[in-house]
Amino acid sequence: QTSLSIWGWGSLGVVLFLVTFGPFAIFYFAFYILCFVGGGFVVTLLFGKSNSEKYLEQCEHSFLPCTSVGIPKCIEEMKREARPIKIDRRLTGANIIDEPLQQVIQFSLRDYVQYWYYTLSDDESFLLEIRQALQYALVQFSARSKETDWQPYFTTRLVDDFGTHLRVFRKAQQRIAEKGDQMKDQAEELVDTFFEVEVEMEKEVCRDLVCTSPKDEEGFLRDLCEVLLYILLPPGDFQNKIMRYFVREILSRGILLPLINQLSDPDYINQYVIWMIRDSNCNYEAFMNIIKLSDNIGELEAVKDKASEELQYLRSLDTAGDDINTIKNQINSLLYVIKVCDSRIQRLQSGKEIDTVKLAANFGKLCTVPLDHILVDNVALQFFMDYMQQTGGQAHLFFWMTVEGYRVTAQQQLEVLQSRQKDGKHQTNQTKGLLRAAAFGVYEQYLSEKASPRVNIDDNLVAKLAETLNHEDPTPEIFDDIQRKVYELMLRDERFYPSFKQNVLYVRMLAELDMLKDPSFRGSDDGEGESFNGSPTGSINLSLDDLPNVPSDDTVQLHAYISDTGVCNDHGKTYALYAITVHRRNPNSEETWKTYRRYSDFHDFHMRITEQFENLANILKLPGKKTFNNMDREFLEKRKKDLNAYLQLLLNPEMMKASPALAHYVYDFLENKAYSKGKGDFARKMDTFVNPLRNSMRNVSNAVKSLPDSLAEGMTKMSDNMGKMSERLGQDIKQSFFKVPPLIQKTYSDPDHCRVAAPIDDNVDDNIPLRVMLLLMDEVFDLKERNQWLRRNIKNLLQQLIRATYGDTINRKIVDHVDWMTSPEQVADAVKRFRDAFWPNGILAETVPRRDKAIRMRTRVAGKTKLLEVMPDELKHIIGAETTRKGILRVFEMFQHTQLNKRMVYVFLERFLETLFPQNKFHELFNKLHSRSKQMQRYKQRLHCTQAPSLQKSLLVSHIRLLMQL
Repeated sequence: QTSLSIWGWGSLGVVLFLVTFGPFAIFYFAFYILCFVGGGFVVTLLFGKSNSEKYLEQCEHSFLPCTSVGIPKCIEEMKREARPIKIDRRLTGANIIDEPLQQVIQFSLRDYVQYWYYTLSDDESFLLEIRQALQYALVQFSARSKETDWQPYFTTRLVDDFGTHLRVFRKAQQRIAEKGDQMKDQAEELVDTFFEVEVEMEKEVCRDLVCTSPKDEEGFLRDLCEVLLYILLPPGDFQNKIMRYFVREILSRGILLPLINQLSDPDYINQYVIWMIRDSNCNYEAFMNIIKLSDNIGELEAVKDKASEELQYLRSLDTAGDDINTIKNQINSLLYVIKVCDSRIQRLQSGKEIDTVKLAANFGKLCTVPLDHILVDNVALQFFMDYMQQTGGQAHLFFWMTVEGYRVTAQQQLEVLQSRQKDGKHQTNQTKGLLRAAAFGVYEQYLSEKASPRVNIDDNLVAKLAETLNHEDPTPEIFDDIQRKVYELMLRDERFYPSFKQNVLYVRMLAELDMLKDPSFRGSDDGEGESFNGSPTGSINLSLDDLPNVPSDDTVQLHAYISDTGVCNDHGKTYALYAITVHRRNPNSEETWKTYRRYSDFHDFHMRITEQFENLANILKLPGKKTFNNMDREFLEKRKKDLNAYLQLLLNPEMMKASPALAHYVYDFLENKAYSKGKGDFARKMDTFVNPLRNSMRNVSNAVKSLPDSLAEGMTKMSDNMGKMSERLGQDIKQSFFKVPPLIQKTYSDPDHCRVAAPIDDNVDDNIPLRVMLLLMDEVFDLKERNQWLRRNIKNLLQQLIRATYGDTINRKIVDHVDWMTSPEQVADAVKRFRDAFWPNGILAETVPRRDKAIRMRTRVAGKTKLLEVMPDELKHIIGAETTRKGILRVFEMFQHTQLNKRMVYVFLERFLETLFPQNKFHELFNKLHSRSKQMQRYKQRLHCTQAPSLQKSLLVSHIRLLMQL
């Protein structure tokens, strides 16, 4: 029904339409619609064309070219001559710098771009854009440089980076030496260890990938150059990727990478060292010392081959007359050099670094240094002091030194007093009071019954001195009689100076004084010897670190063990007692006895020997204390077992050989007598803090001898102030020891694991450059070594004297030298040297072929010889010949590794950019660029594993504190 209704209504509509409009109405309706659509299309087309023409006319450089003349017009434009390009040649504002810089830009474009670009196009607009971009970057760079203060960089940061690099290298060498095994590739192992130490010291960055992987190095330089272009170029030029990539590749691969490779080449550095000290002539003795000290077989073989070649040439000459004697001497010298090289090569290949038999046999032929010379020589005094501390006679030596300082100080004070009395000024009582206090201090510290340790001298002399101090005014000569007796005691007593001459420390002292004769090359095994007209006091040919410490008497054998334990009750005090059975066997006799010791005796003995021999602290482990149930039978048996293990390790022959002076302490502890305890914990800690100040005060007093009167008066006052300061410090320490310690102790970073200039406070010291230079001296010569505290005090004294007298002058000279280095003339000279090195005579330098290995090895020997030759004798007298030699050779050895040299160059470059662009956070950028380092990732993993227990501990401590508060 619905469909019928739709059709019905539809048919009715059609019939009505046809009746009303007629049969042609359909055609008219379709025609009207077609006309409407066509008219709308025509109007839209005409309106759009007119609007497009108006828009194109408004656009710059937009026009509708005439198609009829387009091709001829293009040909006409191409035939026109190129217009001259105007280039602004100003870059830095200094013509002497701009001229060589423009030549560097021109040569770079010519050799890196033009040679291939002109094969593609003759249009120079692209080259002009690159040149303008480079010049704009140089202008911005120059403007930043003028605004930067370069003095902190050159005087502090550069020296600090070099010293830190040397410290990392020294610690890497120590780790290699501690491993002790013969590695296949020691150079590669040293590089890996170096970067391990670097990440431990820097803690945020490690440059191993950049220095060891060429691919990563190129990527690092590309990223760095792109960052620099982002900073220096306008945004529009930087967005032009094609030009940016060209400039980046020119800078990174064409300029920076070759420059860094050249500066990192050890052979280039060695040649540069020789060129710098070209005016110094090498002497034969310095050359032979280098050969005898060399541990590189390649160096020795290269020298040997060259000597053999020269020897063959001299033997081929046909000479007569006077020339034949000269040639014979030259032949003998060459034969001696060849023999030394052969002997050293055999020793290195066999792994025997020292001939102990010949060295021990030569002990009787050593030079004799009188005791009075030892006491006035800083280098010799240090070794004698070490020996006296080992034998327990340090009190005599310290007394002698203190009296010397007192005498000089008293003489200076009395001279000042007399001069003031002549001027009408009266301060007699004050001066005499100071002298009396100083004299009483010496008496109380060394001669009174309370003195610990006490100088054992005639009681009559001590009583006479006490009487004089109580009733008379002190004079400079008041201690002379006792000092003379102490000197005779040190000179005559077999325990002191006579035994010191037979000790290995005496050999080391002679080496530092450059007085040790060479025992290893006096002739061959078959009796033939070569003549050598060298110095009779030639330096030792071996490293003194390898000298054996053999006790004087190997025939005495000592064995001890704890045979029984018991509990004693003495006046209400209960304590454990250990019975020690001791066997001592001599060639002619054998003794056995028992001695009894408490745990506190063991503890005091352990403290004594670990203070005197610091290396034992890591080897010997005394069983710990127990507060409760420490008389339990099971506990006593366990402690007996542990103490027995302690004794057996202590009496090990290897242990006794390593520390000869240890036998004296062991015999004293095991003797059948009441054990005399030394100082307690408090006194030991007091001495640890206060004694360095006392020693510094004595050194100041000794140094006054060579000073003018006016400066001596000031130094005397400074000595008094140091004495008062040491007393105040002792009182403060004493008070602090009786305070309740905090729950968590404050931790301090090891100075050996931080940067060299880390201890310097920029806000406190004005002479920062001078202090950094002195710290670098510490690092080069390793003055922080534990057995060189006397030299460190001497260095501190020199630092105080320099700062008090010439500190400002030296500091000003350093600053003036930096200003001269950054002057336009010096910058222009550096640019010219760079230009001449890369483009000699305007032509790109070819890649220099790597020189022959033998030539490079001989260059190393020549460089080391030159360095040792230019070292001043004054430095050897202050620091010691052997220490000076070690420091110089360590620095030279540091430059013989390409990867390590690259690390230093990149550190200098990074600090340079951080100084030049302080606002651009280059420090964070470099950390991110080096973040892919494998060493850095391993260090973070170890750090995470280490910090996890400490974090748990801190949480536990916080919970305990919270519970205590509740």
